Amino acid sequence: MHLLPRFAFRPRLLDALRGYDGRRFAHDFGAGLTVGVVALPLAMAFAIASGLKPEAGLWTAIIAGALVSLLGGSSVQIGGPAGAFIVIVYGILERYGLANLMIATAGAGVLLFTLGLLGLGRLVRYVPVSIVTGFTNGIAVLIAVSQLKDWLGLRVERMPADFFTQLKTLALHLDTFNPAAFLLGAACFGGLFLWPRRWRVPGAVVALVALTALASLLQLPVETVGSRFGDIPRGLPAFALPDFSWETAKLLVTPTVTIALLGAIESLLCARVADQLSKQPRHDPNQELMAQGVANFVVPFFGGMPATGTIARTVTNIRAGATSPVAGLVHAVTLAAIVLAAAPLALLVPLSVLAGILLFTAWNMGEWRAFAHMRRYSLHYRVLMLGTFALTVVFDLTVAVEVGLATACILFIQKMGSLFRVELVAREGALLRYRLYGSLFFGAAARIDEVVQAVETGPDRPEVVLDALQLVHLDTSGLDALRQLHRAVTLRDGALRLENLQDQPREVLERAGLEADR
Repeated sequence: MHLLPRFAFRPRLLDALRGYDGRRFAHDFGAGLTVGVVALPLAMAFAIASGLKPEAGLWTAIIAGALVSLLGGSSVQIGGPAGAFIVIVYGILERYGLANLMIATAGAGVLLFTLGLLGLGRLVRYVPVSIVTGFTNGIAVLIAVSQLKDWLGLRVERMPADFFTQLKTLALHLDTFNPAAFLLGAACFGGLFLWPRRWRVPGAVVALVALTALASLLQLPVETVGSRFGDIPRGLPAFALPDFSWETAKLLVTPTVTIALLGAIESLLCARVADQLSKQPRHDPNQELMAQGVANFVVPFFGGMPATGTIARTVTNIRAGATSPVAGLVHAVTLAAIVLAAAPLALLVPLSVLAGILLFTAWNMGEWRAFAHMRRYSLHYRVLMLGTFALTVVFDLTVAVEVGLATACILFIQKMGSLFRVELVAREGALLRYRLYGSLFFGAAARIDEVVQAVETGPDRPEVVLDALQLVHLDTSGLDALRQLHRAVTLRDGALRLENLQDQPREVLERAGLEADR
């Protein structure tokens, strides 16, 4: 028996290239071109909304996208900057600065790779759906609020990271409202909302090109990518190492874990969606985590931001006919060609148009029907979803997931504990016969107290019989409860006997040095 998992690093690309032919390459090439064009506005918008320069998002989409497709465990998943990271990255920038964001991202990459290496990719599936829905909706609300400044064209020097402070700041600057910016953003959002999904031309690209041309033609007084950030470098990004020290790394544990946790959840959820929509083989979650780890470790050294699997671009990739990770590599090459050849054109893009794209992204990200159908769900589901949603908005994702998982565990233990029953079958003089049902574990061990109380208040020399035919599991806390019952019976000069034990409870009793039947 191996104490450590066997190292297994096998990218899906190796299997996908078996029997690869020109017909499949034509499909992958067309899909990669489509996704590369779609990724352009999204990558810029995600970076700007996160407080970074647009080139940070562009090169993250290129480098991380190539690495995830090259090394990942999914045939069709597209990696890159994601909307879910906007709030996280902005908060880390505000509190720790750019250099420490780079260190935290690289550290998250190491953590993600380690999780995949240890075979823990499947554990993400154990995160309750209610928690995922809660923090997804919370992030969508935060993204939408963060875009109100650019959509309304407000003149705000620096937006705070806190939700309520953001609302206050927006309210204080409403007198700087820009009607032109508002109309461009509204036209973008409305156009994307009404754009037919069956059309192969991506709505985001059409909105970006058309509204940018309109703003330039009419010379609308709106802020653009160029007016805020200056030129976008057309050359390849330079390799640079951030200043690193262990003292700083110790302070970055929370942001590092936050990036890794969100990256793991988002990438594996995206891969599961891809499995449902695509006819390709199911993804390997551990290989996918290792690829995400490599991508997040590498991109900070080229000025990039955290990356993960991206649902919108992955779905676009599938619908465009992708058959293998080659499409993801074509997407990265396409985006790099656009950036190197047409970077000056991106400077003309109004920020309110990018805000409209992100508002639409936030709208699509949220699972708003969950609020409308709240009555259909159990109380546990509602508590977890609403609690995670509120904590994500008011505090941050880390607090929300930590509290959500702790609450889920408590509620699960309570539920499982309630399923254990001790049923009195017969009571004849000193004879007490009970039947046990379910799992006698730490969450249910207190239910044995009623038998102990019956022994202590009953006649001398009690004979207690426990029928354990329906007892499916016994842990050490349950074992301790049986020991206390045995002690109470012994003090009254009585006898305790367990009958019809299943294999697992019998094994626990034997390991503890107790006889199976007493």
